[in-house]
Amino acid sequence: MAVESNVIDAAGPYDRAKALSAFKLGDVTFYWITRLSAISVLLILGGIIISLIVGAFPAIKEYGISFLWTQRWAPSADPPVLGALGPIYGTLVTSFIAMLIAIPVGLGIAIFLTELCPQWLRRPIGMAVELLAGIPSIIYGMWGFFVLGPFLANTFQPFMIRVFDGVPVLGAIFAGPPSYLSLFNAALILAIMVLPFITSISVDVFKTVPPVLKEAAYGVGCTTWEVVRSVVIPYTRVGIIGGVMLALGRALGETMAVTFIIGNSFRISSSIFAPGTTISAAIASEFAESDGLHQSGLILLGLLLFVLTFFVLAAARLMLMRLETKAGK
Repeated sequence: MAVESNVIDAAGPYDRAKALSAFKLGDVTFYWITRLSAISVLLILGGIIISLIVGAFPAIKEYGISFLWTQRWAPSADPPVLGALGPIYGTLVTSFIAMLIAIPVGLGIAIFLTELCPQWLRRPIGMAVELLAGIPSIIYGMWGFFVLGPFLANTFQPFMIRVFDGVPVLGAIFAGPPSYLSLFNAALILAIMVLPFITSISVDVFKTVPPVLKEAAYGVGCTTWEVVRSVVIPYTRVGIIGGVMLALGRALGETMAVTFIIGNSFRISSSIFAPGTTISAAIASEFAESDGLHQSGLILLGLLLFVLTFFVLAAARLMLMRLETKAGK
């Protein structure tokens, strides 16, 4: 035993140094792999931006800043007349209406699942919400074109037109005639598509609320609505805003489903029941047959969508930072 102990003691320093060297090599390798992975994201993003700028440069040179407020889109004219006002308007309007519908519905579902839903019903509803997120966008588009569009045009839109006929402002927003293809139809499809993002994230953050806070509120006589309004939502507002911004980013960039049912019209109308287009829908419907200045104009639309999404996400990040700072104080 003494001999074996002496042998182990003699081999110990050598083995220890070798092991430490191996650990150090592994740490350095892991560090550079993760660092290169992070840098690759920046390189890919930079490459996309540069490609968009290079492709859009002929249109930028030809139309300049007036591209933003020109409504006419006539690529077959000589010379081509291209303006982004119609797609920008359609993108903002459909996204706004979609979020106006999806946020209260999504939060309502999340509150029901976490606060009111019976245990046996939570799993089926939760799975249904997750399945909505997994449906391909083209399926939403086909369903909107063949089912939702005719229903809205034959039932919902005529009712809204009659109700608001002659009412200032609202009469123009809900003006006829009814249409299978419209901004509202596209916005409703977008609302259904982004609903799972808002609901899933809200459910997850609602579950992080310490039970003791809710129990204390119930203990002093608060109702469920008062607990949700005064405890749950204030405690999780950062996560809720994050989920809403994620859903908004999806709504701004959605392509195939919107292309099916928006009508692809570059004209701007005050009515949400009129056909329109979005930036992504315009690119998807015309890019394959474009060339020259027309193609450059479509790439410039893509650059505008990239910038718009960047500013939306930057504003969301700034809002979250301010909320976190305020909460820290």
